[in-house]
Amino acid sequence: MLSVTCIAPVNIAVIKYWGKRDEDLILPLNDSVSATLSTDHLCTKTTITTCESFAENKIILNGKEESFDNPRLLRCLEEIKKRAKASNKCKPEILKWNVHVKTENNFPTAAGLASSASGYACLVYTLACLYGIENEEISSIARQGSGSACRSLHSGFVQWQKGEHPDGSDSVAVQLVPHDFWPEMRIIVLVVNDARKKTSSTGGMSTSVKTSKLLKYRVEECVPKHTKDLVEALNKKDFETFGKITMQDSNQFHAVCLDTYPPCVYMNDISFAVVNMVHQFNALKKEVKVAYTFDAGPNACLYLLEKDVPEVLAVVNKVFPNDKLGDPEYIKGIAVDLSELPEAQAEFTASGNNLLKYIINTKVGEGPKRID
Repeated sequence: MLSVTCIAPVNIAVIKYWGKRDEDLILPLNDSVSATLSTDHLCTKTTITTCESFAENKIILNGKEESFDNPRLLRCLEEIKKRAKASNKCKPEILKWNVHVKTENNFPTAAGLASSASGYACLVYTLACLYGIENEEISSIARQGSGSACRSLHSGFVQWQKGEHPDGSDSVAVQLVPHDFWPEMRIIVLVVNDARKKTSSTGGMSTSVKTSKLLKYRVEECVPKHTKDLVEALNKKDFETFGKITMQDSNQFHAVCLDTYPPCVYMNDISFAVVNMVHQFNALKKEVKVAYTFDAGPNACLYLLEKDVPEVLAVVNKVFPNDKLGDPEYIKGIAVDLSELPEAQAEFTASGNNLLKYIINTKVGEGPKRID
C-alpha cells in the first residue's frame, strides 16, 4: 500500500479564461493570468491511496462518494500513469493497482470560487507525488481536468499560455512572479452566495463560443492587450494600472456572458452593489485603491494593498452590515482587529443587512505541497 496527502491552492484570475478551442483537451481561446491564493485560507486537501487489493477506483468528495467514471478524472489518472511509466520512477506493478481518492475543500464547492481548479490541481499533484514525478511539468495534465487547474500548480502570479499546437503540448501554465514578489498584495473575498451555481462554467463557455460575437472580439483584440499591459504593471508593481485592467477585464467577461444566447448570468444585485462601492471608494480617493474581479459566480474578489485593508474593510462593513460581525467565522483568514478599523466615510450607505455570508482576508500564496 502507498498513500500520499497533498494540498493545493485556489487561484483567482485577473485576466479571464472563457471559451475553448478544443473541448476534449481543454485548450483555451486566449491566455489568462491569475494570482495563487494562500493555502492557509483556501485550499483542497487530497489523500490518494493505492493498493494491490483494491478491487476498483473510488473517489470521495467532501465526505460523499462520487462516480469515478468521469472522463476528465480518468484522463488525468491515465496521463499521470503514462508519464510515470515513461520516467521509470515507479515500479510497473504499482501502476496497475487501483486508487482510492479522498478529497475535501475548506470552502464552498461549485459556487464560483475556483473549486474545480484547486481540486484537479490537487488530484494531479498528489498522483504525481504518489508515482514519483512531482518535479516534472504536469500543468498540461491538470489542464485536462479543469482548465484553470493548471494555474494552481504554481505560486505567485501565473500565466496560462493558450498555446498553438493541436495536441495542447504548449498550452501550459508558467509562473510570472513568485508569491513574495509583491508582499503587500492582499485579496479580500466577499462571499455573497455559497450555493452551487445554476449554470456551470463548462456549459456557459460552450454556449458563449457558439453564440457570442463579443467573445470573438475579446479574444482577438482585447485579451492580448490586457495581458501585455497587466503583466507590465505587475512587474512594475503599478497598482493603479493593475487594478484598472483587472476590473475592465472582469466587466468584459461578464458582458460576454450576457452576450451569450441564452445569457449566462453569474453576478447578482449584491455583486453590482460591490462594484458600485469599489468605484465610489476609488473616486473619493482619486486613484485606484481597490479592484474587484468576479469569476463565474456572484462572489467578489477584491485586490488591494495591505495598507488599505483596514479602510476598505470598514467601508465593506458599512455598506454590508452584518449581525455576525465580530464572530471569528465571519471574517476569516488573516486576523483583523475590528477595534482598529477606521470610521467609514459618511458618503457610504448600507445596501441591506446580512447580504454577505462571510469574508475571507487572504494574500498571494504558494503552490501545492505534500503534507503527509
